[in-house]
Amino acid sequence: MADQTPSGLFLGADLDPATRERTDVLTTYEADRFTTHGVIVGMTGSGKTGLGVVLLEEVLASGVPALIIDPKGDLTNLALNFPDLDAASFRPWIDPAEAARGDRTIDQLAADTAASWTKGLASWGIDAERMRRLREGTRFTIYTPGSTAGVPLNLVGSLAAPEGVDLEALADEVQGFVTGLLGMAGIESDPLTSPEHILLTNLISYAWQRGRDLDLAALLAMVQEPPLRKLGVIDLDTFYPPKDRQALLIRLNGLLASPTFQAWTQGPPADIASMLWAPDGRPSAAIVTLSHLSDQERQFVVTLLFSKLITWMRAQPGTSSLRALAYMDEVFGYVPPNGAPPAKKPILTVLKQARAFGVGLVLSTQNPVDIDYKALSNAGTWMVGRLQTERDKARLLDGMTSASGEVDVKALDATLSALDKRQFVLHSTSASTPRLFTTRWAMSYLRGPMTREQIAAFTADAPERAVPGPATGAGGAGSRGDAAAGGTGGSGPALGARELADDESPVPPQVAARTPTFYLDPGAPWTDELGVDVVSAGTRFQAAIAARVALVYDDHRAGVQESDEWEAVLFPLQGPADWSTAHVVDYDDRDLRPDAPPGAIYQLPNASIDDAKWFREAQSALASHLRANLSLELLRNQPLKLVQRPGETNDAFGLRCNAAADAAMDEEASQIRSRLVIQADRIRAAIEDAEERAEDLRADQRRRQTGNVLQAAGSLLSSFLGGRRSSRKISSAINAAGRLAKQTSTSLDSAERKLAGHRSDLDELEDDLAQQLAELDLRWDKAASTIDTLSVGLDASDIDIRQLAVVWVPVG
Repeated sequence: MADQTPSGLFLGADLDPATRERTDVLTTYEADRFTTHGVIVGMTGSGKTGLGVVLLEEVLASGVPALIIDPKGDLTNLALNFPDLDAASFRPWIDPAEAARGDRTIDQLAADTAASWTKGLASWGIDAERMRRLREGTRFTIYTPGSTAGVPLNLVGSLAAPEGVDLEALADEVQGFVTGLLGMAGIESDPLTSPEHILLTNLISYAWQRGRDLDLAALLAMVQEPPLRKLGVIDLDTFYPPKDRQALLIRLNGLLASPTFQAWTQGPPADIASMLWAPDGRPSAAIVTLSHLSDQERQFVVTLLFSKLITWMRAQPGTSSLRALAYMDEVFGYVPPNGAPPAKKPILTVLKQARAFGVGLVLSTQNPVDIDYKALSNAGTWMVGRLQTERDKARLLDGMTSASGEVDVKALDATLSALDKRQFVLHSTSASTPRLFTTRWAMSYLRGPMTREQIAAFTADAPERAVPGPATGAGGAGSRGDAAAGGTGGSGPALGARELADDESPVPPQVAARTPTFYLDPGAPWTDELGVDVVSAGTRFQAAIAARVALVYDDHRAGVQESDEWEAVLFPLQGPADWSTAHVVDYDDRDLRPDAPPGAIYQLPNASIDDAKWFREAQSALASHLRANLSLELLRNQPLKLVQRPGETNDAFGLRCNAAADAAMDEEASQIRSRLVIQADRIRAAIEDAEERAEDLRADQRRRQTGNVLQAAGSLLSSFLGGRRSSRKISSAINAAGRLAKQTSTSLDSAERKLAGHRSDLDELEDDLAQQLAELDLRWDKAASTIDTLSVGLDASDIDIRQLAVVWVPVG
């Protein structure tokens, strides 16, 4: 077959469903479909590993990096790409035992292997140039965590505080690290119920929230002296007693002090971005082989790598294209349908969330019953080879149906039952029908798992080997002092670990009589304000002064009397007390411990804390400082005679002023209303009477116009035409009717003028009311907004200094 440079991932060629013969139709697949993840299933000897290698070759050739987790060591073969296809390239990787079984020399087997690979690749149209592009365009690195055979991977030697990442997004990584670490120490734990898990998780989060780097030694020191007062709502010592913490410390220190553990702190850090891309921008095949590790160690590595992958992917912008592929071979025991090993949660999280970030995950297994159905139902691509049992096939068909809902189970069952070696069914949730195909020849030499010596030879010149791991000391946690190693010392260097400086003493300096002395609890929430890292500090102490003062702010005229408490720590001490440099903090008695830690070393203070006079002067200076610098600033509204209450916000005081002004305005408006109601009622009564009078006159006028006048007019015509009355009498009747109509009209005009006048009076009353209300609103609105500041100062009698105590602060 000629090299057709197929588009997409070139996996092999379709098979004729009837004859199972290879056709000329190439089996290609879009890389972006793996953002919905994939599953490869096939029994031993089905060609499953070869398919995985081919898939990874194609993904890498397309420019997409791959994180490859290899529990058995088979996928190290990806690094064995020999474009020259000559016997010399294959010879170092030939198994002498295989040559002996075939009664051939190593050179003969190398030549035969080179010839076989040349022929096989040619049959698929793959030439040396295609192989060379893959080899030169990809960085191949074999990582061996817990071993220096390959490139060691520093998984536990450094817990550097992450930068630019939301700490909430790191929860999975912290949880994965703690779960794996406890598992390596032989401690089964649950993130929600195990006190040791909850404590370690909180300690790491505490340090990272403050931007502090950790290593295991520092973490163990924090276990002994946690910088936390409580976990959740329960006091720390109640939740996880000191005796139990000491047992955990010894257990973890035993792990850390083990000579074999040192390899876990070597090599480059497990940084996903650095593992996926070379410094020159090439995609990487980051092959993490685990064949040399115990089951607990494998769980730890897988858990932490997937947790770090989650952290990394959540920091990426969304995309529908495949950004990176994670591949895990032989997933048995990591995502089981029952139980919850440490690796299960992060793997399921990747399956559920990674698509949005362009990260795909492919899981490979011999038996589908090894994988939780939740994982199977999240897979959009299935590549299924020969299966061992009908149970395996039934479970697989259930999972495929859950994923797509459109699977012809009967037809697919028959197809799966007839599969031969290197034959697979390709089913995609985005395709209507599955494809039957055979895998192409791998460009990588599939020789089986590399030996330790072969891995060492391949990675001997790897640049990643030059990255040193952080030193933790040959004695594990003991490098941070006896306490961190489970002894009786403090959390820093043991006494005698170094010579004392001229200004240091193992004996605490004398303190003036009746002056209380304390030691700062590292868990005090305000320690950062002192400018020292008390968590990482050892047993070297400097003196500070803690002050607690009761204050009373009173102003009888304004009706203000407010009590307050002022607390501060003066640190460092430089001669006379200068309270302008004090750190104002909210401390309580739990922040100050009465007993000195073992091995404490004291720096001799510059202040005369052994002299009672120094404290009297410090007390006088403190009172003067408070009188000069402290006051209670309150808002005041003089027109309304209101003063802001202590603790009341400016907005709340403004609302209270508005409410008071509204109430005052309502009271004054009520008085105006009472006065005007009487006037309005009188005018309305007059209007009503005027309206009745006008209506009566209008009715009379209508009667006269429609009745009497017409009657008079009829009589006039009748009399005039009939000749029964004289003309003078007829004229008199007409004049009388006219006079009556005129009188009615005059009366009506007068009534209507009175009605209009009354209505005008009512309008004027309403206008007057509107004007008064507007003036009222303006006046009280101005009163509500007339706010200034009342400053309530302190007199000598208002200051009660209740405590001046020496506090020793750990500084180194």
